[in-house]
Amino acid sequence: MGEGFRIAPAGMWWKIPAVVQRLGLTADQTKKMDGIFEQSRLQLIDLKANLEKQNTLLEPLLSANPPDTVKAMAQIDKVATARAELEKADAKMLLGIRGVLTPEQWTKLHAGHGAGFGGPGTGGFGAGHGSGGPGGPGASHLVTPAPQF
Repeated sequence: MGEGFRIAPAGMWWKIPAVVQRLGLTADQTKKMDGIFEQSRLQLIDLKANLEKQNTLLEPLLSANPPDTVKAMAQIDKVATARAELEKADAKMLLGIRGVLTPEQWTKLHAGHGAGFGGPGTGGFGAGHGSGGPGGPGASHLVTPAPQF
């Protein structure tokens, strides 16, 4: 398989046949997870774009010599707010997807994944966001990556 080949968009682990079989996911569950992902995707794209915009507006303020500390601090607050909004929306989507799983399925997913809902260093809750936006390059952490079985 080439590096560009994917069985499903990045992070949509419930589309991987081996995971579906291992967890015993039903067609209804995968349909619900698809719906949660699709409902959240456009909002995540918009929030990601806003974060990039706020970071872009911050750059010249930090590069100025001398910097206007008051303006820079105000823009830093906007960047922090944009990042928090994106993280909350991401976490809400992940919780929604988790809520579709039975306790037994969650245990299997969690056990096959490491210490957290994305495993150490793989993204999931609290991860930074890649440059591609939801479903794009660098976005595999926006949805829980496939567990390693």
